[in-house]
Amino acid sequence: RWTATLGYAGLLPQAAAVALIAGGSDLQWSALAAAFGYAALIFSFLGGIWWGQAVMAPSAPGWVAGVAVAPSLIAFAAYLPWIWGLDWPGPSLVLIGLALLASPLVDRRLAPLFGLAPEWLLLRFRLSAGLGLLTLAAAALAPR
Repeated sequence: RWTATLGYAGLLPQAAAVALIAGGSDLQWSALAAAFGYAALIFSFLGGIWWGQAVMAPSAPGWVAGVAVAPSLIAFAAYLPWIWGLDWPGPSLVLIGLALLASPLVDRRLAPLFGLAPEWLLLRFRLSAGLGLLTLAAAALAPR
């Protein structure tokens, strides 16, 4: 129960950022940066979960470690346009949002390997869908 409560509470920062972006306040650009940073941070955190699962199961196939490091690399790649002064944050938010939406597919593949409970998979799906959709909303509301 606490896992679900805290998980859903984890959507609040992104929801607040989207509200600030939609409101067009003076904080709009800060909210866009926060929306990207938060989504990238959580996506990287998911990779850490997968890495921990792989480390705890020596019989895990090698692809699990590769998938586990992918979120951090994707998040970093999505950050590069901002560093280089390219088109940002819209495309970067879209990349992270889509990656978050796809992340439960990894959990579904890991479920039989690590005995993940169906309740966990449902929670992961809901949280990733929520954060992914909020991140895509931030991208859609980003000024052009």
